[in-house]
Amino acid sequence: MNFYTVKIVRKQLKLQFWEFGVANISIIPVRSEPSEKSEMLTQILFGEHFEILKSNDKWARVRLVFDGYEGWVDKKMILPIPEKLFRKITEHGDFSVNTVTHQIYDVLENPMMTIVAGSSLPLFNGKRTFKLVGTRYKLKTKFHFLQKEAIRDNIKKTAMLYVNAPYLWGGRSPFGIDCSGFAQIVYKINGAKIPRDANQQVNMGVAVNFVNEAKPGDLAFFDNDEGQIVHTGILLGNSKIIHSSGKVRIDKIDHNGIFSFEQKKYTHKLRVVKDILSYI
Repeated sequence: MNFYTVKIVRKQLKLQFWEFGVANISIIPVRSEPSEKSEMLTQILFGEHFEILKSNDKWARVRLVFDGYEGWVDKKMILPIPEKLFRKITEHGDFSVNTVTHQIYDVLENPMMTIVAGSSLPLFNGKRTFKLVGTRYKLKTKFHFLQKEAIRDNIKKTAMLYVNAPYLWGGRSPFGIDCSGFAQIVYKINGAKIPRDANQQVNMGVAVNFVNEAKPGDLAFFDNDEGQIVHTGILLGNSKIIHSSGKVRIDKIDHNGIFSFEQKKYTHKLRVVKDILSYI
């Protein structure tokens, strides 16, 4: 093999290597355009992996495996992975951090990193360690598995961990989260996969006829004057809903919509309540 052949092979490998990536930092903003000034659409949390659709010198357009969401990320924030590892992570399934924050550290070099609830643990061994492209990580504390049969109770408990988290458009973490991101992450932590946006989530499950017949963990959806779904929240039972509006808060819900305890008025008009958990 001559010098030029080696050069071509290396170039091909490099192109293939950059077709896939994973987040090895706490949070990666995903933007609508390849610019730091553009709108943040969503966030990639630690351990979530994605396809790289195209790129330029500074930015890459990616598609998340978890929910199919697409957008632009800063290439400096990407850890490229080969296709074989990408497939292995996808087939292995997803274990998610189920506390508000967790600390992990590099077993060899020992620097500590804080990751947030809903972060993924690729190739997690069920104890405390997992590996990403040559770096072995260890959880500082023991990982707790949630019981699938108690999913509705677990969703209530998980949702309550976010109370007073600030609202952030495109956010998916307890340091800033929007309404549909809140529903998605709470579900993800409990092993249930739903889309990123409320107008996608509303297409899942089966409608509940009356609010007082809804179960804890069901999702309520709210529309604007044009009939567009613009808000969602998680029902807690006893005519209460937890949702992200200004901050993650608990309010009253009835057939009209959300009644704000703070503002003493209806703030969101109810469109439909959906039982999604019974159908995923």
